Amino acid sequence: MQDEKKAVILLSGGLDSTTVLAMAKDRGFACHCLSFRYGQRQELELEKAQHIARHFGASHLILRVDLDIIGGSALTTGAAVPKDRPMNTVGQDIPATYVPGRNIIFLAHALAWAEVLGADDIFLGINAMDYSGYPDCRPEFLEAFARMASLGTRAGVQGRAFRFHAPLQYLSKKEIIVRGLALGVDYSMTHSCYDPVDGRACGHCDACRLRLKGFAEAGAQDPAPYAS
Repeated sequence: MQDEKKAVILLSGGLDSTTVLAMAKDRGFACHCLSFRYGQRQELELEKAQHIARHFGASHLILRVDLDIIGGSALTTGAAVPKDRPMNTVGQDIPATYVPGRNIIFLAHALAWAEVLGADDIFLGINAMDYSGYPDCRPEFLEAFARMASLGTRAGVQGRAFRFHAPLQYLSKKEIIVRGLALGVDYSMTHSCYDPVDGRACGHCDACRLRLKGFAEAGAQDPAPYAS
């Protein structure tokens, strides 16, 4: 359809990006999901992303970016993933799981695909509340990227404004889960763990602990399988 609203959705296969996909679908967008094989230690999240995109009837593209060759992160090297950090310290510093330049690179690819598709809207699941402390999840980062997008693309120079949506930006993990459940999201499809064991979440990394805390506060059971 000519008047169809198109959107590119950054889809990791995790809880947040799946909730964002559900939100975009609920708003009537034709969704085009973008995931990355970036040298992460495990690719279970990509299997989940493929299943989630199919479930929502969205197109899905997986691009390869060899960030493991650059290194610098526990997610792309053999470095230890931090476990059982005190919850009051999570988000207070930049942990070893930070991947240098990841969201800049991912958003640049999403922007390129949006320009080709004729999509004005890009959705991503970044959050600055219950998060691990990554600098590229902050609102000031996204605002700066949006300004750059208007200057560095043919569409932007010709007056077509790109809209970057981060609907989870100021929500707690509890609030994200409540919104997702209201939209009918089946969270058993999702994967959040940084260091899974035989396909099961470890239960001890920042991502697992924030997820478990969110489900507990929402009064819901986390359907993800855990190793312990």
